[in-house]
Amino acid sequence: MKKLKKVLLFIAGLILLALIGIAIFLNGLKPDYSGKKTLTGLDSEVKVLYDTYGIPHIYADKEEDALRALGYVHAQDRLWQMELLRRVAKGRLSEVFGKDLLKTDKFFLSLGIDDNSAETVSNTDLNGRTAILSQAYLDGINEFIEKGPTPIEFYLTGLDKEPFSLEDIHNAVGYMAFSFAMAHKTDPLLTSMRNKLGEEYMKDLAIGSDTSTVWIKNYKGINTDSLASNITTSVTAALEKLPIPQFEGSNSWVIAPQKTKNGKVILANDPHIGFAQPSVWYEAHISTPTYEKYGYHLAGVPFPLLGHDRNLAYGLTMFENDDIDFYYEETHPSDSTKYKTAEGWKEYGYVTKTIKVKDGKDVSFTYRKTQHGPVLNQIADQISGERPVSMSWIYTKPKNEVMDALYGLSHATNLEEFKNALPKIHAPGLNVMYGDAKGNVGWWATAKLYQMPDSLSTKYILDGTSGKEEPLRYLDFSENPSAENPPWNYVYSANNQPDSIAGMLYPGYYLPENRARRIVQLLDAKDDWDKEAVSEMILDVTSPVNTQLVTELIKLFDVSLLTQEQLVLVDSLENWNGEYTLTSTSPTLFHRSEYYMVKNTMEDELGTEMFNQFLATHIFKRQIAWGAKMESGKWWDNVHTKDVVETRKDIVMKSFADAWESLVSDFGADPSEWTWNKVHTLEHQHPIGQVESLRKYFNVGPFPVEGTREVINNLSFPYDDTGFYKVSSGPSTRRIVDFSDIENSISILPTGQSGNPFSKHYKDQAEMYVKGEFRKMMMNKQEIEEKAESILTFTKE
Repeated sequence: MKKLKKVLLFIAGLILLALIGIAIFLNGLKPDYSGKKTLTGLDSEVKVLYDTYGIPHIYADKEEDALRALGYVHAQDRLWQMELLRRVAKGRLSEVFGKDLLKTDKFFLSLGIDDNSAETVSNTDLNGRTAILSQAYLDGINEFIEKGPTPIEFYLTGLDKEPFSLEDIHNAVGYMAFSFAMAHKTDPLLTSMRNKLGEEYMKDLAIGSDTSTVWIKNYKGINTDSLASNITTSVTAALEKLPIPQFEGSNSWVIAPQKTKNGKVILANDPHIGFAQPSVWYEAHISTPTYEKYGYHLAGVPFPLLGHDRNLAYGLTMFENDDIDFYYEETHPSDSTKYKTAEGWKEYGYVTKTIKVKDGKDVSFTYRKTQHGPVLNQIADQISGERPVSMSWIYTKPKNEVMDALYGLSHATNLEEFKNALPKIHAPGLNVMYGDAKGNVGWWATAKLYQMPDSLSTKYILDGTSGKEEPLRYLDFSENPSAENPPWNYVYSANNQPDSIAGMLYPGYYLPENRARRIVQLLDAKDDWDKEAVSEMILDVTSPVNTQLVTELIKLFDVSLLTQEQLVLVDSLENWNGEYTLTSTSPTLFHRSEYYMVKNTMEDELGTEMFNQFLATHIFKRQIAWGAKMESGKWWDNVHTKDVVETRKDIVMKSFADAWESLVSDFGADPSEWTWNKVHTLEHQHPIGQVESLRKYFNVGPFPVEGTREVINNLSFPYDDTGFYKVSSGPSTRRIVDFSDIENSISILPTGQSGNPFSKHYKDQAEMYVKGEFRKMMMNKQEIEEKAESILTFTKE
């Protein structure tokens, strides 16, 4: 017995030592927020003061030194995120996650982002300020890679750390540019729908511009077929596997002094991006004798995409312009190496790439290129034997000066300097929002826009052989939509249709008017805005469009077919004010009914797969209100009921019955239990959190959340048969800059500043975000020093 006790004690001791060892190891993986470190290349000491939310306030004598420190501290909090983001364009995700990501890698390699980045870097002036500061930032990242602890994700995936280069910065921005685009989800699908159903069905879709909706007004100082279906399926499958978020939409408004209580500009911005952990933005405040900026950085990008200082502030939303066109090509009947053009037969280009696959052999593949771009047939699920379809994307066409633009925006000191940087953004299409301490407000749609032949819809696959469906010209930047200091005293953007200024409406994938209408409604009604009122507005969860839709459709109800219980709930729905609070039941019934209405209207014609693809497009979001108002049309009839021709009223009643039945099945017969908090939830998912045993350690949430699709507090979700609305995208930050009290401007992140799961700042803002709370973006040095939670000092080697 004594021997057994000794053996057990010995084993217990070993286990204890192992646990202690593991604890010490894991503790060593935390970011260092205090102490002293040497940093190669510094000219003088740099101090990084961390506030209570882990935001670094970097003080340096030179901007190059500040950027080196920024690179280091950004990497120690977000190296895994940087690693994934740079791998997308290079087709290196299979190297991390295995063969499931092969389609995704093939697709992104074919886009040519990585090739474009290499060409851009080869033509870069390495002695220019953009390159010098970018390299300083990279030096900081690479020093952390060399000297800092390895993030836990690298151990779990077996990856080795590798140095970052200038090409990685451009690849990150290139991914962002593609992520904004919607054409890849839409054009082949619409072509397939038209081929299958004919023009009569297509005319009842919200494809073009709707003259009855709210448009963004310009102001410049004066008043003013199966292949397609296969491509859609394959592209959708490739993008669904992405382990990083995609960019979706956004709100922003900038209020001029004439409409604010304190007579100073107020800027609000909440870019809508897919939720993930870590969250997209890394906040950092840099201060040197010649430069200061409080900015929001994309992983691996040295210059902030959102930022402010004491002189000016800027934010972004997605323009949603159409910058991708698909073309049918024609291969020579007797020489498969050639394709037809208006000038005669040309040789296909051939590109071969090799993808490394975790736990598998390398995979090489070859794709063709035309004058338009890559041919998707041999990329998308190896489709062969069909007419080639190529993809033309503006990002890879003109000279790439996006990094110079980001440098210019972040270093501008006034309105004119800021405007001078804007034409360098050729893609992605962005609405750039601006306000300054002098009282100026502005909005500019930045993109390299081009004019197509009249009456040509770029929402379908075009003819690439005739030369008649090519861009006629690039527009000068002065022709882009914009508004500077308009007489209505504010500018805004909610991804809705911009007005025309060049004799045309710009083709795009604009979102419905819901958010825009609410923003305009609120801004027009008030002339004494302050920070508190704007912070309430950015959290607004009211939909004026949804309530109008309810009013329209309830008129069609045959009340004689409803039970007393149903009549009570229908009455409640009719009196619903459009708010989406956690305890309300009207939103739940509305969305269930809305989904079944769309499903019962369109799935019979489209089939399940094509219908689900349609649900992922912006056109679907516009179709909801547009389609429901159509009194007649072919969509209403169910093609499977041969002896009956259904009407809108029939579909409305069936959809309500389907929704009611599904809610009873999910939550029971008591409608008071059908509350919004039970169906609308948010979980921030980490790629490693997909492993169920690791989910609680890496994912953040889930939380029940207010809001919905297309309200100002746009917590959006995909529709499917489950009837549960897992939020997939929303405000990636809520940010309010008030020039009457610049040092007390406020913001919030969805989870936390750090992407390191062992950091105290991994999720310390998550509950604040869900509750609609804010925290200060500190800029006052004395206050920062007094309230600093820790100080990290970098010195010369």
